[in-house]
Amino acid sequence: MMDARRKTVFILTGIAAILLVFNLIGSMTGSTAQPANDRLGTRVLPDFETQRAQTQEIRIILADDAYTLRPGPSGWVMAEAGGYPIRSDRLAALASGLSDLEWGEARTRDPDKFDRIGLGDPDEGGTGARIEILGPDDTVSSLITGRKAGRLYGRLTDDATAFRLTGDLPPLYTRDAWLDFDLIEIDGDAIAALRIVDAQGEELFLRRPPGAGARAFRPAAPFSDRQLVNRIAAAGPALAISRFAPVGAKPASDISTRSVARHITTTYDGLDLDVSAYRDPDGLYVTVRAIEAGEGARRAETINARVEGWAFELAEFDWNDFTPLVSSIVRPPEAPDPAPDN
Repeated sequence: MMDARRKTVFILTGIAAILLVFNLIGSMTGSTAQPANDRLGTRVLPDFETQRAQTQEIRIILADDAYTLRPGPSGWVMAEAGGYPIRSDRLAALASGLSDLEWGEARTRDPDKFDRIGLGDPDEGGTGARIEILGPDDTVSSLITGRKAGRLYGRLTDDATAFRLTGDLPPLYTRDAWLDFDLIEIDGDAIAALRIVDAQGEELFLRRPPGAGARAFRPAAPFSDRQLVNRIAAAGPALAISRFAPVGAKPASDISTRSVARHITTTYDGLDLDVSAYRDPDGLYVTVRAIEAGEGARRAETINARVEGWAFELAEFDWNDFTPLVSSIVRPPEAPDPAPDN
């Protein structure tokens, strides 16, 4: 009889231990018993598809940033970048994503676990990205989304339940990735010459023969008597426009400092790209103007239509290629030996 009782106690103890292990695993992975879910397979924003053409703005709120997308006269723009245009492909992905999002399985009602799946309230320093959509008649839809291990999660802002979502959204955590910086397409092989005026007022003109390599730029008249500091000193500045990669933008009228350098690139087929550089209090900026002779100057017109009126922020490494000192590229001409005394 005692053996039977001991056996029963042993079995019950084993079952309890197994249940404890499962509970621990569930608490570690956030996969506790799932709440009831009557939303499965329904649209997250059921009215967005019909109202998207009337959307007045979409605001993305993060723990350490926020930005606003809104329609402008010629397309959607970012308010925080002075109304600079945003990428049409990103906007299309966001609009179709919001239209198609569906509720998946319910995950947790425990607020302490929201951050684990990227759904912490950004107003409280959480990991989520809140999307606020201002629709017709000032109606507001608000959704917090997040990712974990490649899966998309979401919850309505005032909702106590987090869900898996079916569908996809473009990345939301970097505002500058929304800005349309596909502005200038100049292949390095197309660049024939460079004229620079540096911060000290020194000038230099560089040229290379057609078909020559990146290290073939040499001082040209009236600077032909200068010698390169080294073989690659001229290549970075000379090809800088072919690597034009802004990281931000603001209206050129917001520039508060004087230009510190000028950098003019000339292509073999006659396109000039005139860049002025500025060291403003909030970053390193350049403005760009394209110049092309002849009635068929379509490239210059196309470029100017995109860049006119804007200052583009560059990373320091890239900005330095537009602002080199002449002395970093060439040495001054050597003084001739004095004539011997008779």
